[in-house]
Amino acid sequence: MLTDGEFWTDEALKNRLAKDNGVLGIGTECYGPIKGEIEFLKEAPTMVDLSKIDHVVEGDLNINSGIIQIQDCPSGHVEFEKQITPGNYRIRVYSSNLASVDGDEGNDYYRIEVWSDNPQDSKLLKEYKK
Repeated sequence: MLTDGEFWTDEALKNRLAKDNGVLGIGTECYGPIKGEIEFLKEAPTMVDLSKIDHVVEGDLNINSGIIQIQDCPSGHVEFEKQITPGNYRIRVYSSNLASVDGDEGNDYYRIEVWSDNPQDSKLLKEYKK
């Protein structure tokens, strides 16, 4: 496992997506309760209208165990778990309402899309700049 500085590199912080073997870290705007949804797709999504989305990034997640989990940070409590076929998956994260965050709370919202695909480089599709 990488140290915090190796996991959350400058590029990872900019992209709001950190990667290690079998782990993705999603950078959120608030540190309070996170609101969002996850959807498993049969194929890569078509690009949606990003005008109401603040930030979009995607990257790979290789799942050997056949289980995908969403854990909170820093406690590691499992918030979501699903059994899936082992293999490589693309994960796209849409971040919205980021400017609503004041301190630790806000109305920021995250949509995660997951689909099976060949490994690719991470892609920053839209960058949020304060």
